[in-house]
Amino acid sequence: MGTGMGVGMGKGKKETGMADKPRLQQIQEMLADDPNDPTLRYMLAMEYVSLGNDSRAVGCFHELLAGAPDYVPAYMQAGRALVRQGKDDEARTIFERGIAVAQQKQDFHARDEMSGMLADLEP
Repeated sequence: MGTGMGVGMGKGKKETGMADKPRLQQIQEMLADDPNDPTLRYMLAMEYVSLGNDSRAVGCFHELLAGAPDYVPAYMQAGRALVRQGKDDEARTIFERGIAVAQQKQDFHARDEMSGMLADLEP
């Protein structure tokens, strides 16, 4: 019986750990420890996308790109979020910047994907 009790106690401690917190809160706490980590900033923005909060996601993408202007996936995802919000002019600007950065980094797949998205926005 004593063994079962120990397992239960250990399990109780585990339940108060990181795994029980919402993903958004986990990412925010990790960012508090390392606010300049572009991967964590991207994860935060994508979590807002998954929660359906494109406005908040775009803000996070802008913060990310201010500190890491060569983070190509952020341009693509920010542009997509802007399109979903009906902000096509802003999306065009983001895609154009992203295409230039992707070209510079020789990320031709991302460049071509954003070029296609940009073409879809053309009147």
